[in-house]
Parts: sequence; structure tokens; C-alpha cells
Amino acid sequence: MSKFYTELNEKLQEIMAEKKIFFVGTVETYGRVNVSPKGTGSLKIIKVNQLICLNLTGIVNETATHLLKQSRMTLMFCSFKERPLILCVYERARAIHPRDGEWKK
Repeated sequence: MSKFYTELNEKLQEIMAEKKIFFVGTVETYGRVNVSPKGTGSLKIIKVNQLICLNLTGIVNETATHLLKQSRMTLMFCSFKERPLILCVYERARAIHPRDGEWKK
């Protein structure tokens, strides 16, 4: 049975911190879905309802490209061993680049 939360409580933050890898999913308005693996070292919880995720560029940076057109993003954390669990964080996101004024904040 699914449970929905309005914020990342302590227990959810612990679950996220335990995982070494998570997945980021984005989609263009009418395009293909992009799912990228990320290391948890690239994720920081700023507040119970605000995260920051380092998006390293590659050959094609689909995540940032998708966010230009559609701000929806899903983060998925999985555990299949001791305590089977799938934790999805549904959010609105935007890319901030080193050339942007907000980068220094």
C-alpha cells in the first residue's frame, strides 16, 4: 500500500541516506522519458521539502534539457534486500548553472 507524505521526515531522510544510488526521471512535454542513475553524494536535503541535486553533464544532458520545458522530476530510491522498499520523491525542479546568479547562493 502506498503512503504519501508532504515532507521528508527523519525516517525518510535516513532511508535516502542509506542508499548508495538513486534514479532521476524526467520527461519532455511530448518526448521520451529519461532515467539517470545518480550517487547519493550528489544529493543534499536543504529543508524537509527542498533538495539540491548535482547534475553532472555528459554527452547529452537530457535532465537539464527536459527541465527547460517541463519542471516535473521524480527521484527513486530502491532497496531489495533486508527491508524491501521503493521510495519516490515527486518534485518540481529547475537547473541552475555556474553562469546563473543563483549558483553562488
